[in-house]
Amino acid sequence: MSTPGIDESDYIRAFMSERPVDFAEAALIVVDMQYATGHRDGALGRRMAAEGSNVAGYRFDRIETKVVPNIKRLLADFRARGGAVVYLTVGARNRDCSDAPPHMKKLFVSLDNFEGSRDHEIIDELKPEPGEAVINKTSIGAFASTGIDHLLRSLGKSQLYISGVSTNMCVDTTAREAADRGYKVTLIEDACATTHEDLHNATITNFQRLFGRVISTDDALTELQSGA
Repeated sequence: MSTPGIDESDYIRAFMSERPVDFAEAALIVVDMQYATGHRDGALGRRMAAEGSNVAGYRFDRIETKVVPNIKRLLADFRARGGAVVYLTVGARNRDCSDAPPHMKKLFVSLDNFEGSRDHEIIDELKPEPGEAVINKTSIGAFASTGIDHLLRSLGKSQLYISGVSTNMCVDTTAREAADRGYKVTLIEDACATTHEDLHNATITNFQRLFGRVISTDDALTELQSGA
């Protein structure tokens, strides 16, 4: 199946190493699917609507029609087979966002994105189940401000299937950090979204140049079944 942003003729692909898919080593990572920026009725959506802006229209249309349904399919498969699911959230721990790094503080404050607020919560459609890890980060990439590396290595998970928002920010940065730490990283193209289509496509195109793989939800489910 063809995946947007992948150029099979790109010379750099000849230098990528392949590792067999092994479901026992796989973890599904769900990135920042929170009300703050991951739902039309959340803080970002409300702000754009109040300003009369439709700049986030593509983002929320894609989240509703592609990202949420495809993450649901991935969650169902991992849960049915006892696979590892790790949720990431982004936001401040303190209500005044004093624990946020300088480049993130204004964003957190503007979107009421702190632990305990409704906007910090993972959207109802994708709520974690008991026993599934939820890790909060204050940075764009998860490895910079959390213990996710320790958790994944303790669980024996070296193959990461990454979904969520935003493709070109928290998803991409977390995925790159993971690749540089030796994980086999796969971005699920149709389970990710951002605000502009060109940013999404550019990220997808660039990530598959040595960092890792980009595939569809259908292809991910197929290979995970065969790699059981």
